[in-house]
Amino acid sequence: MTSIKSSRRKFIQQAGLAAAAFTIVPRHVLGGKGFLAPSDTLSVAGIGVGGMGNGDINGIAGTNKAVISFLCDVDDRRAANAVTKFPKAKYYKDFRVMLEKEHKSIDAVSVSTPDHNHAVQAMAAMQLGKHVYVQKPLTHDIYEARMLTEAAKKYKVVTQMGNQGSSGDGVRQLMEWYQAGLIGDVHTVYCWTNRPVWPQGIPWPAQKADVPKELDWDLWLGTAPYKDYIDNLVPFNWRGWWDYGTGALGDMACHIVEPPFRVLELGYPIDVQASVGSVYVGEFRRGYFPDSCPPSSHIIMTFPERGTKPKVKVHWMDGGIQPERPEELGPNEQFGDGGNGALFIGTKGKMMCGTYGILPKLLPTSRTEEAKVPQTIKRVPNGDRGHYANWVEGCLAGYGKTELSSPFEIAGPLTEMVLMGNLAIRSHDIRFPRKDNPNQFDYPGRDIKLLWDGGNMKITNFDEANQFVKREYRAGWKL
Repeated sequence: MTSIKSSRRKFIQQAGLAAAAFTIVPRHVLGGKGFLAPSDTLSVAGIGVGGMGNGDINGIAGTNKAVISFLCDVDDRRAANAVTKFPKAKYYKDFRVMLEKEHKSIDAVSVSTPDHNHAVQAMAAMQLGKHVYVQKPLTHDIYEARMLTEAAKKYKVVTQMGNQGSSGDGVRQLMEWYQAGLIGDVHTVYCWTNRPVWPQGIPWPAQKADVPKELDWDLWLGTAPYKDYIDNLVPFNWRGWWDYGTGALGDMACHIVEPPFRVLELGYPIDVQASVGSVYVGEFRRGYFPDSCPPSSHIIMTFPERGTKPKVKVHWMDGGIQPERPEELGPNEQFGDGGNGALFIGTKGKMMCGTYGILPKLLPTSRTEEAKVPQTIKRVPNGDRGHYANWVEGCLAGYGKTELSSPFEIAGPLTEMVLMGNLAIRSHDIRFPRKDNPNQFDYPGRDIKLLWDGGNMKITNFDEANQFVKREYRAGWKL
């Protein structure tokens, strides 16, 4: 974990410098992998160009230093706006075909597909020497996150995860307060969200539906097991199904947990435990819906000492569950950003923020204006809106030449932390028939604390939970 901490400290001291004083060097001079185009403009291919993917390619193009040359989406309906906006971009449905045919004309790739296909698409691009921008969460599985982190270094490509708050001013302000000792040593953190806002805690629908003619269902499934198409899964509600999504944690934790992860230099947890909420279907309490994420959860992770810093307990709450309001917060003052937030509890005080690290405040909030801490950490120009430019300029400069806000060396371990919470949640649904009555079951994963060996990616005290570290891909797909 030393290299992770070192790179994070280096990022904090230098982030924004390259963007602030950036001079484009002609790419025929730079040479090397990822520098195939003759101009000083980055040629980008978008994989998944509807919804957030459409926002990503527009953000990349809006830097005025990149051109969207290729579009790829398995659903013509979702791609329609991008196809209209970028009429010169060649359109594909299968990213593998696009990369095979067009790799000589592609410098970088943006991946904004459902979570279960992030890793194979990003890896395929990196193996061709292409820089990659990947939406959060970086991957669906812990193993995939580790593999992408290692691949970025191996293939020497510029990487960025789509957690734009990592380029914002808020996380840097929190770091300056913490480094100045205003709240002492943090020992407890609470993170919370009002997600999910899609169905969870439900059985897989029995009624299949007709596949829309514009959608290539087999390509959409990608690495996931084959299932018949159902209504209301595409384009959004896949987030609540384990085969495709990563639930509320995957959707929001990379935005909300990122400030404490960065501020406290957390690295890998050493243990994790979970409790989950229940719903009612008719007269039946939710007990076993292994296909679906739960309607709510509370995760507790322990992080070890870091040098002179003490252990830290990080609590994650979703489904509308929130921690107790701190006494230092006025009764009518907003907690976090209203529905989401992070609270740091230290030996000398407390501080909080909202999603993306916005609205950083010391508690009581009157301390925020009173604190006279000098700005020691460079800001990224335009804050979180500069997240795309931070990546584009890094790609143009070349591997290792620019400090990125969320490169895989940081985003990978952050994603592993997030997915550890899902591993604990999924362990709740591991069940064994009782010897005295095979129609009844024991759920041992609900009653234990899982011990984690981060270096080896392994639960050491409940081997059955390790099935969630690395899933099996459908035949024909590999990382």
